[in-house]
This record gives sequence, structure tokens and C-alpha cells, in this order.
Amino acid sequence: MADPTSYRPAPGQIPDTPGVYKFRDEHRRVIYVGKAKSLKQRLANYFQPLASLHPRTATMVTTAASVEWTVVSTEVEALQLEYSWIKEYDPRFNVKYRDDKSYPYLAVTLNEEFPRVQVMRGQKKKGVRYFGPYAHAWAIRETVDLMLRVFPVRTCSAGVFRNAASAGRPCLLGYIGKCSAPCVGRVTPQEHRELAEDFCDFMAGRTGTYIRRLEKLMTVAAEDMEYEKAARLRDDIEALRRAMEKSAVVLADATDADLIALAEDELEAAVQIFHVRGGRVRGQRGWVTDKVEAVDTAGLVEHALQQLYGEESGEAVPKEVLVPALPDDAGAVTEWLTGRRGSQVSLRIPQRGDKKDLMATVARNAQQALVLHKTKRASDLTTRSRALEEIAEALDLESAPLRIECFDISHLQGEDVVASMVVFEDGLPRKSEYRRFQIKSFEGQDDVRSMHEVIGRRFRRYLAEKEKTGEWGEDGEVPVDEAGDDGRPKRFAYPPQLVVVDGGQPQVAAARRALDELGIDDVAVCGLAKRLEEVWLPGEDDPVVLPRSSEGLYLLQRVRDTAHDFAIRYQRSKRTKRLRSSPLDAVPGLGDTRKQALIKHFGSVKRLKQATIEQICEVPGFGRKTAEAVAVALARAAPAAPAVNTATGEIMEDDGGTTA
Repeated sequence: MADPTSYRPAPGQIPDTPGVYKFRDEHRRVIYVGKAKSLKQRLANYFQPLASLHPRTATMVTTAASVEWTVVSTEVEALQLEYSWIKEYDPRFNVKYRDDKSYPYLAVTLNEEFPRVQVMRGQKKKGVRYFGPYAHAWAIRETVDLMLRVFPVRTCSAGVFRNAASAGRPCLLGYIGKCSAPCVGRVTPQEHRELAEDFCDFMAGRTGTYIRRLEKLMTVAAEDMEYEKAARLRDDIEALRRAMEKSAVVLADATDADLIALAEDELEAAVQIFHVRGGRVRGQRGWVTDKVEAVDTAGLVEHALQQLYGEESGEAVPKEVLVPALPDDAGAVTEWLTGRRGSQVSLRIPQRGDKKDLMATVARNAQQALVLHKTKRASDLTTRSRALEEIAEALDLESAPLRIECFDISHLQGEDVVASMVVFEDGLPRKSEYRRFQIKSFEGQDDVRSMHEVIGRRFRRYLAEKEKTGEWGEDGEVPVDEAGDDGRPKRFAYPPQLVVVDGGQPQVAAARRALDELGIDDVAVCGLAKRLEEVWLPGEDDPVVLPRSSEGLYLLQRVRDTAHDFAIRYQRSKRTKRLRSSPLDAVPGLGDTRKQALIKHFGSVKRLKQATIEQICEVPGFGRKTAEAVAVALARAAPAAPAVNTATGEIMEDDGGTTA
């Protein structure tokens, strides 16, 4: 008997979306399939104390050893997929759908001389065309009643049909035009069969023509002030759309296809495959792969096809293979797939219709798989410990860096230069200690000098706070009167074991120089360059190259990317504020489009101030009168005075501004 808490998903892993979930036992056999409007809420119900669960549910969760889920767009999709997988896996704990009594089908009896349209339940019969299952039988009946206006196919039972044929008079539906009355010979058997086949085509998805026809009739009725007729047609269209709500997990009958979707980042890619056979999703598989080599989406698709169909025991190649991007040598891959199948295979990107919708569903599952994988990888204690140990070994540190601070510089062509500092403790982000800095502009785009300044400012604050709190004791305790609520020093007084800078050798040298100038020699420094993901150390001519599958490199990249995003957000907010308070606002009739055109043309407001009226006139959309107004407004604008501390007379710096 398994303990459900041993495989319970962690909080935040389960999406709050519709979907289908599967419980598996220790042998990977599916023992239960269910659907949910909200996977997060539904699955939470299974992991309550066993005493509060129904005995059958308690038996199921203790028999299971794992749970997995598939996200879909709507509840209807979840209904369809749940049914398909119950039929596919025959789970021992499932009750619904086993006898088809709970969910109705719309059936057309093409095996009869005069096909009949009806709602059917139970065992399927040969020669009958089925559509569904559907959640609402009343919606099917309303739709059938509507469609009989266009497709007057018989709906009567065999007894009613025989009685009408004997009497020579059709039933009521024949008199009101909702039946073509084949019982009395108004149409031939062939004509009636053609009506039934058109009906099937409509149900198979070709609904646009008929819906547009009804909408046109509704518009005409409203224009003729036949409001009751228009309202009835409106209700008919609504019933039709409700019953015909398409499921992205069901394609046209006899469709055999594999749909492959990817979700990727710089390090990893999640692959998801939906196997569609006979128009239904019969299986799903996927995996997450490390990008050991530089490969694009097309290359990942080619690798996925090789892994999926390459081995002798691999998947059978279907008639269609739908992918998000074609391999670079699509012709050769298609020929290879055709050889594996023994007949022509279509390898393509779906552009529209049901297949594109289903591809979007597969892509959502791939994204969910990647997020889940990263969440597990980042939150797993063993993985984090291994990452910190790998970093310590690669950088030759005495111990694992339990606190890592990363700095990044962001600006736009030398304007609005800012820096960010993010903090990771025990391999997890500590957002409450993130900091941001404003940096004075240097001549040109000097990221090296900016990095030197921000590192110096951060550690000067550290020394100042350390002086206030006193030296740490031998046991590492902080004076109580200066400690925070969690026992830690306030603000910048807690030093890191490792400083990571976003950049290469020059940025690392600048950071090390700033620490040396302050006499700090117990903090390690390294840099992570984006181009080749190389780790640089101070004074070293060659970088440290960590394997791309290394947990240590993964953690460093995560720290670097977090700092980069934090810096960009701050820089954008600064730029937005600057544009909103631009001296160009004083120019009458000058809108945002032409303001942006000026900034784009000259690169900055500073350069715009130095431009002549003739140079401003060179910008498209600016005449001499407007150019003169711009020049006057810029000349009148006085430079903003820096903030001054009235007590000390010093210019104030922005080193705070915590953003979670």
C-alpha cells in the first residue's frame, strides 16, 4: 500500500485549467482516468486524509504510485479525451463511460436503406456513423430539429415508418417540411441517402456554410421587422453552436496523425506527442531533453522524429506527421518516414482548422511539462546541493556558496543607466533582498565603469552596516539589537560568498578591482558571458567551461537571467517616466508618434538638444515651424536638479527600492 503523500505534486505544480488526469500504479499501469474543470482543485481532493475519503477513492490513491495530467482548452475537450483514454486503458477504478450509458451519441444509420438520424447510447453498431459523445442530449435534439430544416432526413422509428408507408400518408414532420417523407416516395432512396451524407458532412465539421446561411436569414428577418422569426433563428444558431462545439482532441473520422510540439529555452526542451488514430487521441508521450549542442527548433524536431520512429520497436509512422517547424532537410526526412511506413507520409506544419487547434493543445502540454520539470529541478534539495557543490569545485571555493549575489547593467544607448542586484540563498531566489541602483552616465556605453561603481556602492554599504552592527562573533551570531526579525543583519550587512556579474573578463576585472579597493578579499567573483555561457574568473586568461548539462551551470544561468530581467524592468520604468516628463511635452500638437520619431532619429534627448533647426527638419513629418517650436521648448527646459540631503548637503543615491 502506497502513501499518497509520497507522490503528491508540490503546490504550484498543478495548473488551474481544464484537463484530464491519470493515476498509475507501481507497474505504470493506468488505474484511474478523470477529467476536471480545474485540475488544481480536483487533484487536491484526492490528497486529503484517508479517513475523509470514500473507501473506493482511498483504495485507489493507496494503490496508485504516481499521477500525471494533460491540459486542454475546454471541458468538452476534457470530456472527449477522458472517454478516449478510458476506452484505451480500461482503468480498473473507473466507472463512467464503461457501458456508454451516461453520455449520448448522435448517430446516422447509414446501414439502412433509408438512413435515420437519432440519439443513441450503448454499444456501437457496424455501419452506423457516430458523432460524440456529447454532454447534453437536449442540445443534440435541438440541433437535429434545426438541421431538419436544411437536411430533412427521417428521424422516425421503424414502426412509424412502416405505418406511414402502409397508410400512404407521411407523419407530422413530413407535413411541416422537417422530413423528406421517403416513406411515401417523395424522394428516392438515393436522394434520401445524399441528404444523410450531407448531414454527416455537416456534423464532421463543415458547418461554416450553413451557419452563415442562418445568420443571413436572421439578418433579413430583422430588417423585415419579423422579430419573432429572427429571435427563433438566433436561438437556433446558438443551439447549433453549442451542440457543435468542436473538441480540439477529436479530428475528422479516419484521421491518423502524430502531432509533435516543443517548448524550449536556452538549456532544455520539452517534447510532447499526441497520437491520433481514427480521429481520436489514442496516446500521449513526451520527454525533456538537455540541449547538449547548439540546436534550433528545426533540429529538435528532426531529433524527435529520429527518436520516435528510428528504432525497430519504435512507433508506427502514421499517414500525417504534424510538427511546429520543418527540419532543415525536410525532403530527406519525409522520404525516410515514407520508407519506414511503406507508403506516402505527409510531414507539414498545420496552418488552420482543427489540426492547428489540436497542435496548440499539444504545445500547451509541452509548455506545462517544461515548467513542471524546471520547478522540480529548482526546488529539489538534492539537485540544489549538487549545483552548489559543482560551482564550488569549478571555482575552487573552500565551501559551497550559500549566498550568491548577481549584478547586471542595463541602459538604452547610454541613457537611463541602471543596475540590478538579485540574491539567491541555498539555490533559491530571495526576492525581499533584491536591490536596484541608478548609475551616473559615462561618456559612451561603459558597462565596465558602471559595474565598478555598483559593486563599490553595494560593498561600501556592507562595510557601513558592518561597522554599525559590530564584528560577527565566532559562532556567527548577529547582535540582537541590530538583527532583523529573522535573525539576519539588515539590508546590505549580510555578505555573499560569491558575486556573479553578467559579462566577461572586463566586467569581472572591474568587480574584483572594486572589492580590492575596499579591502574585501573573502568574497569570490566570477562572470557568466552569454555568448558561449563561459565562466570567467579574475586574472585568468581562459574561461572555466562547465558541461551544458551541469546543475551548477544551470543555477548560474538562472541567477544571471533573473538579474538581467530585473534590470531591464527597472530600466524600462525609468525610460517610461523620462518620456512622460519630456520637455517635448511643451510643444503644442506634438504627439507620441513624432516624439518617438525624434528620439529614434537623434538617439537621445541630449543629442536632440544639440541639433539645429535644419537638422530637426530632416526628420520625416517635421516642418520648419514645428522644428522651431521643438528647439524653443528644449532651450527653455532646465536640467533637473539632483536630490540633496538637507542635513548633510550630500547628493542622494538610489540604492534601495526593493521589488519583489
